[in-house]
Amino acid sequence: MAMMLGKPGADGLDEVAAALREWQDDWAPIQLHPGDLGWYRRFGPAATAAAVRTWSRDGRMLAVGLLDGPGLLRLALAPDARRDEELARRLAEDVTGPERGVLPAGKASVDAPADALLHDLLAEDGWDTDEPWTPLRRDLAEPVEDPGVRIEVAGPRQASVRAAVQRAAFDGSTFTDGNWHAMAAGAPYADARCLIAYGDRGDAVAAVTVWSAGPGRPGLLEPMGVHRDHRGRGYGKAITVAAAAALRQLGSSSAMVCTPSSNTGAVATYASAGFRRLPEVRDRYRNEVRVRYRD
Repeated sequence: MAMMLGKPGADGLDEVAAALREWQDDWAPIQLHPGDLGWYRRFGPAATAAAVRTWSRDGRMLAVGLLDGPGLLRLALAPDARRDEELARRLAEDVTGPERGVLPAGKASVDAPADALLHDLLAEDGWDTDEPWTPLRRDLAEPVEDPGVRIEVAGPRQASVRAAVQRAAFDGSTFTDGNWHAMAAGAPYADARCLIAYGDRGDAVAAVTVWSAGPGRPGLLEPMGVHRDHRGRGYGKAITVAAAAALRQLGSSSAMVCTPSSNTGAVATYASAGFRRLPEVRDRYRNEVRVRYRD
């Protein structure tokens, strides 16, 4: 049977999330995580479904792509498919041809696992490498230390607080409590937690959302931010330690995060919270550099 490019529709998002969970592995290169799908769900199920592409053969899903902003496709591949030549060639054709309905004409970027054959094919077609990102991972086999600040798990009643910290942490963020409720209604959030850190005066100073991929698999921090009025006081480290503890409680084998290498402050914060730097990764891009923005 031929390789099939598909769109799952809102009723197919749970199946996509299940595949992404299954493909997560501590020993594999970092790739699109079910938490990335869960975080995108803040825009609602219809918008999320419209941003997802799948590639299948003989009824088996082999790759999932998320259009995470204009011109950026983020990919995850089944462990035994990352060097699959038929899949790689179909992916290269689909991301190169705007008529395929994956990426638009002009500038575009592809974020794929570092060992995927797709990188080789895109390089042959003239796609260059973008600015480096640094993945970091913390093993969760051992108990996690106390973060040293008050941590609250945010539920529906704290949605407005969680949203306010997000906006205060990321310039240009439009995250609202409505976005939080839309995100929390998605299936991936059943294995997720939003945490809020509070300072000595009771102010909400930092927040993070953590996403489990199931017991024994790596969990994801996406996103983590410190309120702009409370930076430089160790709250980034504290909320990151709390995130690791929450993922361990959810059964995750490790906690992982990825940040631009140029953001040396973020890299240092994660390292201070016990995360180990992994080899840098780079997107493939054509025409112009495409920078990823996350609110």
